[in-house]
Amino acid sequence: MPLASPSRTGLVDQVIASMQQMISTHEWPIGERIPTEPELVAALGVGRNTVREAVRALSHSGVLEARQGDGTYVRAPSELPAALRRRVAAAELRSVIEVRRAYETEAARLAATRRTSEDIKVLERACVARDAAWRAGDLREFVDADVAFHLAVVDAAKNPLLSELYVAFADLTRDSVAAVIGPELRDDNYVDHGQLLEALRAQDVDAAMQATACFLREILPD
Repeated sequence: MPLASPSRTGLVDQVIASMQQMISTHEWPIGERIPTEPELVAALGVGRNTVREAVRALSHSGVLEARQGDGTYVRAPSELPAALRRRVAAAELRSVIEVRRAYETEAARLAATRRTSEDIKVLERACVARDAAWRAGDLREFVDADVAFHLAVVDAAKNPLLSELYVAFADLTRDSVAAVIGPELRDDNYVDHGQLLEALRAQDVDAAMQATACFLREILPD
């Protein structure tokens, strides 16, 4: 819907708000490229400079990422996880995993009672992709599927703020998984998530929390 405002600053703010809404409603998913500048100008009914200022502001805050010659992509759902991403980027591996324990154990507790049948399907698909990548010896695909599984658990907790904050840890979760596994997939460094999936399927809160604590302890012993 075209925007209109007598104030240029106010108009830029309106465009920013519209873009943030498209991100929060998943019309523009994380990791996807947003419409081109001409498309945004036509859709919003504003000038090129207004669109550029809005995109520049969201890129500066870390919500969007401009890639030379490739377009602009959604990097974070809001400024909060974008700022958090910058803060934790320099964190040590141990600190990252300790924070993962806090987030993921609580997420598992909530997911065990709030998960839907669709959540279970998403988790099952992630597990299938994870196992297929492991059998194929594809480290990158395995790490991506593993991170997708963890994000799905957090989403199943049905706490939007928790999901939003955890997105900031997606890259670090990927890095921590890759660091623990090492340069190749071996039987002795495989971490099973079957018990957690079964606990969530059965809506067993204690088992879900125990399974989460168990595999994170395998990654980083006390």
